Amino acid sequence: MNKLIVSLLLTLGITGAAVAAEGPLKGDATAGQAKAAVCGACHGPDGNSPAPNFPKLAGQGERYLTKQMQDIKSGKRTVLEMTGLLANSSDQDLADIAAYFASQKGSVGAADPKLVARGKKLFRGGNLDKGLPACTGCHSPNGAGIAAAAFPHLSGQHAQYIAKQLTDFRKEEGGRANDGDAAIMRTIARKLSDEDIAALSSYIQGLH
Repeated sequence: MNKLIVSLLLTLGITGAAVAAEGPLKGDATAGQAKAAVCGACHGPDGNSPAPNFPKLAGQGERYLTKQMQDIKSGKRTVLEMTGLLANSSDQDLADIAAYFASQKGSVGAADPKLVARGKKLFRGGNLDKGLPACTGCHSPNGAGIAAAAFPHLSGQHAQYIAKQLTDFRKEEGGRANDGDAAIMRTIARKLSDEDIAALSSYIQGLH
């Protein structure tokens, strides 16, 4: 357990140092609103997607959003629904779009009362028997994430979307391989059962 904690802390430190050194472009939320118009079809005009299979972007960390769009544009992350949509966007365009959605207020859903206890236990305490750390370490107790380290805001996110991402992280191939230069999420997701994923996803949807 101590080795796991040390490993996570070292990873957090390395990530934070790398982020500080990069000095990313500063986004303009006002300019981003117009540039994000096409995004509204799936993610909602203000980033609160009405469809559970499309993620809510409102209130998401600017650095995280920029990275995901850059990865999708380069092909490092595959999202079929977004194929070609970012091809003509410059780095500044992506930064502006990220700034716009980050400035919006995210909505919160409801958790299944039957799954709350299990989801809360996993999110806040992990599972020592499985070597699972608490989600709060990277995503904060209220699910706000750690924007400076590009760890995503989770609270209020659609349960269906969260479940898909955790399932993709769990796959050996063809899943989410773009997030985790240290493979933290892939390692964690592979220790989650289908029941764990369902409970966590539901709990996060109602977390605020």
